Amino acid sequence: MSDRNYKRRSQLSKQPAVAKPPPRFFLFRLRWLILSLLLVPIMSYTISVDVEVREQFNGQRWALPARVYARPLELYPAMPIKSDDLVAELDAAGYSKGKSLQQPGDYFLKEHDLYIYARAFQFWDTPEAARRVRLHFKDDSIQYILDLDQRNQVALLRLDPALIGKIYPTHNEDRILVSLKEVPETLINALISMEDRDFYAHHGISLRALTRAALANLKAGAWVQGGSTLTQQLIKNHYLSSERTLKRKVNEALMALLMELHYGKEDILQAYLNEVFLGQQGEHGIHGVGMASWFYFNRPLEKLELPEMALLVGLIRGASRYNPRRYPERALERRDLVLKVMYEQGVISLEELDAAKNTPLNVTEEPVQSKSSYPAFLDLVGRQLREDYREEDLRSEGLQIFTTLDPIFQRQAEQSVVQRIKTLEQAHRMRNKLNGALVVTSPENGEVLALVGDRYPTYAGFNRALDAVRPIGSLVKPAIYLTALENSRNYSLLSSLNDTAFTWKDKQTGKVWEPKNYTNKEHGKVPLFKALANSYNLATVHLGFELGLENIRKTLVRMGVERPFDMYPSMLLGGISLTPFEVAQMYQTLASGGFRVPLRAIRNVLTHDGKPLNRYALSVEQRFDSAPIFVLNYALEQAVRGGTGYYTAKELLPETLKVVGKTGTTNNYRDSWFAGYGSDILAVAWVGRDDNQSTGLSGGQGAMKVWADFMREAKPLPVTTQLPRRVQLQSVKAQRGSLIERSGYIQMPFIVNHSSSTLAYMQE
Repeated sequence: MSDRNYKRRSQLSKQPAVAKPPPRFFLFRLRWLILSLLLVPIMSYTISVDVEVREQFNGQRWALPARVYARPLELYPAMPIKSDDLVAELDAAGYSKGKSLQQPGDYFLKEHDLYIYARAFQFWDTPEAARRVRLHFKDDSIQYILDLDQRNQVALLRLDPALIGKIYPTHNEDRILVSLKEVPETLINALISMEDRDFYAHHGISLRALTRAALANLKAGAWVQGGSTLTQQLIKNHYLSSERTLKRKVNEALMALLMELHYGKEDILQAYLNEVFLGQQGEHGIHGVGMASWFYFNRPLEKLELPEMALLVGLIRGASRYNPRRYPERALERRDLVLKVMYEQGVISLEELDAAKNTPLNVTEEPVQSKSSYPAFLDLVGRQLREDYREEDLRSEGLQIFTTLDPIFQRQAEQSVVQRIKTLEQAHRMRNKLNGALVVTSPENGEVLALVGDRYPTYAGFNRALDAVRPIGSLVKPAIYLTALENSRNYSLLSSLNDTAFTWKDKQTGKVWEPKNYTNKEHGKVPLFKALANSYNLATVHLGFELGLENIRKTLVRMGVERPFDMYPSMLLGGISLTPFEVAQMYQTLASGGFRVPLRAIRNVLTHDGKPLNRYALSVEQRFDSAPIFVLNYALEQAVRGGTGYYTAKELLPETLKVVGKTGTTNNYRDSWFAGYGSDILAVAWVGRDDNQSTGLSGGQGAMKVWADFMREAKPLPVTTQLPRRVQLQSVKAQRGSLIERSGYIQMPFIVNHSSSTLAYMQE
């Protein structure tokens, strides 16, 4: 080795060496790097979970079903109503029959007196307080109403309406939201004693609770306690699926910790009480203690007793297993266990424990909601609501919808359809062939009082009242005769019409139309009112062509027909097809004295907490002068008492019932119709077959009997006899055998400025 190289290597060897990092320091940095890599996704996931918890808890936590109510029942002295009808309505509204008035919602009948403990209720205009009253009946009417607390007579008593249905969220959860202050303290104590004794001490999860539950279950040899906190249960029910995986359990614990970090115990407890699953009604889940109280006991939470509250708490661990209606022994055993735990925790005394354990379950035989089923009417309500509200709002906002349904009229309408169709089938040797519909409205304000869409009224299938578009037959004829009577200078009730053969040939197709009368007979010259009362086809066709088809089309539109239709000759005899509801709208204009009043099934809509949202006010438009309407009604009254409705009216209607109406029969007896009214009730009945085959029934033989059965019970007030300004009564001589009078003179209405020639004596 040369001296130079040696020297260079010697110098290099003298330079200080670079120090190597100690092994511990390297591992320390590596651990921090790994930990950082892990913390970033963990923190990111925690933040996303935290956002989810707060967004759902701060926002709209539950989709609430809309609640649909019947009209409130307003009672007053001298009101014509049977005590049996009122009792039926109380039952429909969820009142309980007993022997005394212990609490709101109780009633009992004693001879001619009905005692009611009326419930408090928040109406759209004013709240009604709970009060005890006595109603005295005499001759099927209320003689007086006495307030038992104030000891004074009541001029008007408004009872809370029956809950007739709901519009459910898409997930079919049913609940009534309650605030924590509305929940009895005893129920809260029972819940905490049974489900989470450390609720006010833990921060979302409790290891002590898990250990205690495991030991208790092991000791009992069965599942008697759970280890999840109320917060974890709320998270599981409200946020997570029911899958049993490690990931779900981790999420549950993390969410519980985050919820406790952001919200107070009161908020969590209130949410739990509104979320917990406590039963099932068909496809609808019963959630929350507010709904469960009504579902099982037909009472609000504040009216529950200790054993009833213990039963609700007992259902938390298995609402299906401990269903008190299906498994009363299991439910009783579970309830008593809750009571025992409450005693051991010092929540109740030994005396309270013994008294509660000796109390029966006191569960109603069936949920109140299942007693009231009006699918056809609720279908109408839904359609009218969707004109103003979005579907998602109807199914989630918890709207309170007050309708026009009269439960008494509805019950009578259902009985009329069901019983009469059964009788008609027996008389004509048919079996399950006929079906029917009945629409009942108020001529004064257009409110739909009752609606039947099937011979099985509780069947939620095809709604014939709203959707059965059928030819209306002679129900179209009043539009033709009204068109004539409006032309009072040329037509009156005594105008002579030709009831003779008629032939019409279509110039384009060459087809010939030759209408016939119902009896295939011609009657020659007949007065106008007789042609209408007897529904003569030939006289009507002659009159229709005199007036002009376009003028009759305009009259139908003015009467309320909104469905598009073409006007051709056969329309004069009922070629137009409408639903029973559309016919009711058409006749509503006649019954209201010439005013177009849109039919409506809704009065008011409120938010879930009772704030007014929408009021469906009365809408009125005058379409006809009152004079021709009055004269037409006179003629239609003769149709009931002496024309096509004579035999049915004589058989089924009392002489004192003065009503107006028109029969309708279509080709080959496929459709049987009747539309008629008093001054306060209008009803349209249809009877037919779904296969469009012949029923063998005319309007008077089928639908009118359904209509008469209803009207006999409803007792409508007579059509007004007060003469309009332009109408005068004239004495007209009627020969023996006349339609309206067997002999002597009768008073017949005429419109001023009519043709003097029409005042000739009526001749047969």
